[in-house]
Amino acid sequence: MTSVISPVRSISDLARIAGVSVSTVSRALTGKGTLNQSTRDRIRAIADDHGFRLNVAAQNLRLGRTGAVGVLLPLGHERAQALSDPFFSEMFAHLANALTDHGYDLLVSRVLPQGPAWLDDFVRSGRTDGIILVGQSDQGTVLNHIAAHYRPMVVWGAYAPENLYTTVGSDNHAGGAMAAKHLLQRGCRRLAWFGHARAPEFAARQAGFLSSLPDDLRQACDLVPVHITPEGSRASAHAYFEAGHRPDGVFAASDIGAISVIAAAAEFGIRVPEDMAVIGFDDIVLARLSRPPLTTVRQDIEAGARMLVDLLRRRMAGVETQSVQFAPKLIVRESA
Repeated sequence: MTSVISPVRSISDLARIAGVSVSTVSRALTGKGTLNQSTRDRIRAIADDHGFRLNVAAQNLRLGRTGAVGVLLPLGHERAQALSDPFFSEMFAHLANALTDHGYDLLVSRVLPQGPAWLDDFVRSGRTDGIILVGQSDQGTVLNHIAAHYRPMVVWGAYAPENLYTTVGSDNHAGGAMAAKHLLQRGCRRLAWFGHARAPEFAARQAGFLSSLPDDLRQACDLVPVHITPEGSRASAHAYFEAGHRPDGVFAASDIGAISVIAAAAEFGIRVPEDMAVIGFDDIVLARLSRPPLTTVRQDIEAGARMLVDLLRRRMAGVETQSVQFAPKLIVRESA
């Protein structure tokens, strides 16, 4: 007579049959967390033999969790930016790696804030166990309001003592100062800043740059407002050069802005670095591939992403956290 394997009704039944803990079975069936591959394969084979399928939604409901973290990109200051922006792509990739290592899924959302309640609405939806915001945009008041009563939230952005929320980010002011000093050491005297100050990070980069210039050069420095998108920054740079401006040193708020400046300059026969030195900020992959390769202020995006996840997990566990500020590093390449 052929024996019939009865179905397993619960994850506890399967753990008993496999001789492992319930948490081990959960990691094996969801593919999340660290587990020896042979153990994972054995448990899945037992589950198949017994016709067992894990109901992840029901499990999370019992545990009072969703198994997901919201990664939000607020764009109150720059509504044209897309998730495909190279900086965001790199940040999201590193966040995905770090969160997956700890068994979490990502819920990524590009947010165009409409009124002060957008973040409160997201929190109340209960779709995630915590929130990582990539950038503060111009939403500091909203973030402080939420941070006063919602713990599992961390923010990639500039530190400020008045913030109620935990931030992870670079010392943007110091990075701007590095760019200024490098251009001065190269002998540049007709300087320009390409960017805006509507986000705290960009404001700090601009302030650090200007504060490190001699009074006469600071007063003469061109502040060129640009949208931090490839199309917007290139159009602004084109109009600037078309108007006859010829700086010999440029600091852009981002690598995308700097690369766009170089492209626009070439249309007017301005050589980089012979006629004009250009420095960006971020050190995204494209900075190394641009022509010429871009001198830039590097912020460690991978380390920042992992720190964001680490601090969020601590806050989810009820642990108090402090903001973290990384020291930037000037990466000298051919553009300056």
